[in-house]
Amino acid sequence: MNIPNFKDILQKLSVFKNNLPLLLSVIIVLIAVLLLIPTQLMSSKLKEEIQTNSIAIGEKVQYETENPVSDDLLAIEKKRQEEHANDANEIAVLAERSTQRELLSYDIFLDPNIFSTLVFQEFGQRYREAIDDLLTRANAGDCPTEAEIERGLEESAVNSRLRRGRSYRGMGSPGMPSVRPLGMPSRGLPGSRGLPGRSRRLGELEGMIVDEICRERANSISVYANPADLSGYDFWADYKLAIEPNQAIEDCWYSQLAYWVITDIFDTISAVNSEYDSVLTAPVKRLMQMSFNMGLRRPGASGRRFRGRGRRSPQTNRDEVDKPTYVLSVDDGLTISCTGRLSDDANNIDVIHFNVTVVLNIKSVLPFMQQLCSAKEHKFRSFSGNEQEQTFKHNQITVLETKFRSVEDEPYSLYDYGEDTVVELDLICEYIFNKKGYEEIKPETVTEKQLRAAEEANSTDRSRPRR
Repeated sequence: MNIPNFKDILQKLSVFKNNLPLLLSVIIVLIAVLLLIPTQLMSSKLKEEIQTNSIAIGEKVQYETENPVSDDLLAIEKKRQEEHANDANEIAVLAERSTQRELLSYDIFLDPNIFSTLVFQEFGQRYREAIDDLLTRANAGDCPTEAEIERGLEESAVNSRLRRGRSYRGMGSPGMPSVRPLGMPSRGLPGSRGLPGRSRRLGELEGMIVDEICRERANSISVYANPADLSGYDFWADYKLAIEPNQAIEDCWYSQLAYWVITDIFDTISAVNSEYDSVLTAPVKRLMQMSFNMGLRRPGASGRRFRGRGRRSPQTNRDEVDKPTYVLSVDDGLTISCTGRLSDDANNIDVIHFNVTVVLNIKSVLPFMQQLCSAKEHKFRSFSGNEQEQTFKHNQITVLETKFRSVEDEPYSLYDYGEDTVVELDLICEYIFNKKGYEEIKPETVTEKQLRAAEEANSTDRSRPRR
């Protein structure tokens, strides 16, 4: 292998020292060669982009020009766009109509300048009558009373024979036998029930008579329910008129909201029980209670116990009355809301929480909740009540919390649920109102208090330390 003689090469290149024009020519040629390569590459890429974009777009424009869209296609597209706009408008209208509901009184909310207190007393009477009507339509009734049990025993020929020559221990009312034999446990006899709240004794035959009375009641109704267990019923029974008319208007307003909620609950029960005419076979056996504050002094207390089945104690303080409360902050609800909805103008909604407890067939737990949250129909004749009746739909309930337990945890005296396996279902739910839907009848005092409470809630949130 021959090694290049670099000395000879340098001597040959030294010619450029004496010939500057030649050197410049060589340098120019080299630069031209170096520029030619990227130029060719860029030119190729530019041609590709022109072919892909400019020429293709031009050809498309030329095609569209030569083949214009027909008037029929334009009309179809225009109609489609109009339908999309109509859908959006229809959704807004449906949301408003969901809150446009029938009123218990058309003499209060449209005209707040009321000079007669009789209007409020009439409202309370209508509220109670409307609740009674809901119970009638649902074929609801309560278990036999102690007086009915006593009367049934007294009228029994068996009881008449047993009374001769036998002494009974008193039951707290003259002539009333006790409910079970000495030494017999309260649920020891088949059919032996024991009346609630008293220590009683009853012979076997008398126990059978009590059972028959309770079974006859269960056969005659579709669901157990007592109006005293529903929000506002006792409140309006002995209504103490507020000192200020505005307070009385607020009482009516919140009771109107309560009535709408209670109506949905009864519509749900009626729908689930529609194919049955007896408590013994119906899926929903009993409406135990319905409340907006669950007996708490204020809503929003964290951590609640499972409600018992006893009657709520009378509420003498107006601030403690069981009535709907607008949820303005996370502290106002009966539970932490999974939806995060609050009453505010941004979303154009008002939100309240309510609690309802029912006894039902264990297989009907999910169907009951699904029906509770389903769309329901209502009639509307305008808020003046004078226009032609229309049928609207509403779907305003969301279940936030569920709890249930077996009814065998403790005896249910005088309530006969048949042979089904039943549970006590306790629900906390959210109810949504569209503000525009009822803004024309919403009392100004309610709106003002709501705004002040919202400002206080926001101020409290801002003052809390951030984690």
